[in-house]
Amino acid sequence: MSSIKNVLYFQSGLGVLANMFLLIFYIFIVLGHRPKPIDLISCQLNFVHIMMFLTAGDIWLTDLFASLNIENNFKCKATFYINRVMRGLSICITCLLSVFQAVTMSPSTSFLAKFKHTLKKYIIYIFFYFWLFNLSFSSNQLFSAGAYTNVSDTNQMKISKYCSYFPTNKIIRGLILTVTTLRDVFLVGVMVTTSAYMVLLLFRHQKQCKHLHSINYWRASPEKKATQTILVLVVFFVVMYWVDLIISSTSVLLWRYDTVILTVQKFVMNVYPTITPLVQISSDNRILKCHQAFFKGAIFVFFKKDIYSSGLCQHHATLDLNSVDSPTVSGGISTIQVH
Repeated sequence: MSSIKNVLYFQSGLGVLANMFLLIFYIFIVLGHRPKPIDLISCQLNFVHIMMFLTAGDIWLTDLFASLNIENNFKCKATFYINRVMRGLSICITCLLSVFQAVTMSPSTSFLAKFKHTLKKYIIYIFFYFWLFNLSFSSNQLFSAGAYTNVSDTNQMKISKYCSYFPTNKIIRGLILTVTTLRDVFLVGVMVTTSAYMVLLLFRHQKQCKHLHSINYWRASPEKKATQTILVLVVFFVVMYWVDLIISSTSVLLWRYDTVILTVQKFVMNVYPTITPLVQISSDNRILKCHQAFFKGAIFVFFKKDIYSSGLCQHHATLDLNSVDSPTVSGGISTIQVH
C-alpha cells in the first residue's frame, strides 16, 4: 500500500503544480488585461481542481488539520463537504466550458450564435449559481460524514483512517443518489452533445481545407489537432467520472468500502484534474510564447553576464536588457486552439 500511496502523492503533486501554474497565469491575465470569459472559466476550473487534490482523502488537507490539532469530527465533515462541493463544481464548470467552446466555434448563421453575447454578459451570474447550487446540494455531507468511533453497533462505513459515513435512512440515501445521478447524467449528456457538435464543425472545416491546402498541411493542420484534443478530453472526463460514480454508488448502496477499491477511486478521481492542465498548457499559444520569451531572455542575460565577466566589453558594451522584446499576450484562450 505504501507504493500505491506514493503514486497518489506523485499524481497529486503533479496535478497541484500544473493547476497552480495555470491559476497564477490566468490571475495575471485577468488582473493585467481585459479578461475573456474563457479565461475566467479556466481560472475557476483550475482553482476547483486544486481544492479537489487538497481534500482527496488522507493526502493533503487532513494532514494539515492534524498538525493544527483540530478534532477529527470537524476535520472529516469539512474535508468531505469541500471535496463533494468541488466535485460538483468540476462537472458544472467543465460542462460550461464545453458549451461556451461550442457557442464560440459555431458559425454566425447557426442557432447557437445568438447566445455568444448572452453567455459573456451573464458569466459571473452563472458562476454564482454554480457555487450556490453545489454548496447547498452537498450539505448532506455535513450530517452523514464524521469521525470513526470504533463502535461496532453503529453500522458506520469506514472510508479513511479517521473518517466514516454514518448510516442514514435508505429512502433518503436512495433519493440523494438518484438526484446526484440525474444531475451528472444531464451535465455529461450536454458535454458529450456539445463536444460532438464541435467535432462535426471541425471535420467540416477540414474538408474545406483539404481542397485548398496540400496533404502535408492536412496532416499537421490545427483543426486535426483540435479534434484529437477534444476527443481526448471528453473520453478522459466521461470515463473517469463515471467510473468514480459507479464505485461511489455501489459502495453506498452496499454500505461497504474496500481498501483497494477506495484507493482505485482516489486515483481515478485525480486523473482528469491532472490531465486537464497539461492539455491546456500544451494547447495555449500564450503560454508557449511566454516560455519562449522567458528562455530567450534567460539565455540573453547569461551570455551578457559571460561577456562582461570576460572583460571584453567593459567599456564598449551597448547591450541593454530593455531592448529585449517583451512577451506579448495575444489571442484568446480555449481548451482547444483553432487557427
